[in-house]
Amino acid sequence: MSREKNIKWYNGCVNRTNREHLNGHKSVVLWFTGLSGAGKSTLAYSVEEVLHKKGFRTFVLDGDNVRHGLNSDLDFSHKDRTENIRRIGEVSKLMMEAGFIIMTAFISPFREDRIEVRNLIPNGDFIEIYCKASLETCEARDVKGLYKSARAGEIKNYTGVNSPY
Repeated sequence: MSREKNIKWYNGCVNRTNREHLNGHKSVVLWFTGLSGAGKSTLAYSVEEVLHKKGFRTFVLDGDNVRHGLNSDLDFSHKDRTENIRRIGEVSKLMMEAGFIIMTAFISPFREDRIEVRNLIPNGDFIEIYCKASLETCEARDVKGLYKSARAGEIKNYTGVNSPY
């Protein structure tokens, strides 16, 4: 919600229900969460591929991809991680209103942040999918070498190493 009292939400003539009818499917947010290397992006893109082949309008918001643009000004401090998830929640809501099935792939380590996004999305249309994998499994899958760098002290606030999930 805007802090500026002179900014008002404008509703156009075409709404989410109209878009869902045109698309032939309901719009929803599928929120994949879990440790780095747990399979969030792999699952999100796999689900998108299946749904796309069936004619559904889809989009994946991936943590690394979003941090190249929209959230490139954020680091991995607790405050900035919270802001990262808040922004993604807002973008997800807008895209859902546009009629898309949105799949997000974000570590989103703080429960309170996921609750805030859930509260932002109406009608229970936020489906949280926890990708459970042990830290050992995630480290074994670490193609980017991030866990190794975090353990060496080169990366601060890395979830699972020196920041909690």
